Amino acid sequence: MIYSLRRKFILISTVSVFSVLLVIFAILYVMNHAQLNHAMDTLVDAIVSNDGVFPKRDKHGQPFPSGGGPHMDIITKETPFSTRFFTVWLGRDDHIVRVNVESVFSITEEQSQEYVNYVLEKKRERGWAFDYRFRIFQSGNGRAIVFVNGEMNRMMSDRFLLNALLVLVGSGAAVLVLIIIISKRAVYPVAESYEKQRQFITDANHELKTPLTLILSNLDIVESEVGKNEWIDDMRSEGERMRTLVNQLVILSRMDEDHANLCICPFDLSNAVLDTVSEFQKLAAERNKGLLTKVEPSVEYNGDEGLIRRLLVILLDNAVKYCDDGGEIKVMAYRKRHPTILVENTCSYVESLELERLFDRFYRADKSRAFDGNFGVGLSIARAIAKNHHGDIGAYKRGKTIGFKVELK
Repeated sequence: MIYSLRRKFILISTVSVFSVLLVIFAILYVMNHAQLNHAMDTLVDAIVSNDGVFPKRDKHGQPFPSGGGPHMDIITKETPFSTRFFTVWLGRDDHIVRVNVESVFSITEEQSQEYVNYVLEKKRERGWAFDYRFRIFQSGNGRAIVFVNGEMNRMMSDRFLLNALLVLVGSGAAVLVLIIIISKRAVYPVAESYEKQRQFITDANHELKTPLTLILSNLDIVESEVGKNEWIDDMRSEGERMRTLVNQLVILSRMDEDHANLCICPFDLSNAVLDTVSEFQKLAAERNKGLLTKVEPSVEYNGDEGLIRRLLVILLDNAVKYCDDGGEIKVMAYRKRHPTILVENTCSYVESLELERLFDRFYRADKSRAFDGNFGVGLSIARAIAKNHHGDIGAYKRGKTIGFKVELK
């Protein structure tokens, strides 16, 4: 249990940390992308305002920044032009009228047609066409498209994001190592409390067994001398009840251990189910309840046969106790992906049951807590057995029927 708790602590902490880092990276990505687009759009707008020709100076007479942002080169008197761009003017039917590729050597007039077709298909005023940021604008009687090369800027942007990702992943890995180191200390108070609780149950078992044995033995002696008596029967019944509860608590405590001593070996699960059901046939018939079985033959399983049989006994005992008078109990076993056992019974008050609480220790659906031979521990033991076999057990309801499904892995 402690190992499982520590593992959950590490998992939850790791998911939380990496979720935060993922959100941080997403914010950096969006902001960096927006900054890149803004810088390129500033440059594109400057060219558009000059009808497709890059202005060398702004309206204040200062050299115009070719990049419009921190990723761009700056035009100076020594380098009057450093931005690679080309402009395409279109006629009324969107055919190319004129192309200006003087500022870029990698694009020919023929290749510009591909860019124009790509942009016209996107039907957007601004955007990216491969490594070029474009904008469509009105020029004279037709339209024109400015393409500004942003390959270097995108490369720098991607490099920044890659570095940020590496830093975040490294930070997450460092935090994960710290979580693993401190997890043992974090769960220590719970581990200590659990160990004390388990030790208390074990000690209580030893302390209670001796007086209970003496009490029940003395009751037999008294009964042999004075004969049968209702008070003696009541005391014996309560003593047996206490002995059963103590034994169940010890079993549950042992099943909760991280490394429960299981006797793992292959066995025929189908035969185990049929044998266990046969033990309840007479009891079910005496209580006017039908018991039907549908078991797939030769379902093999590798586990602790004794514990699996105990799990079946718990489920069948519950089914017989809580099945409606004249109702029906169904037991099914089959293999799909994993060996599966189903135990169902009719229950007229199934709608009022809190299925998610049925496996809680000492929980009983009867709010009055009137004793009916059930301590509310059996299903907790059943769940512990299933988990120790790396399986699971759950409750479900369908109409007036309640069922329990056990998957063994």
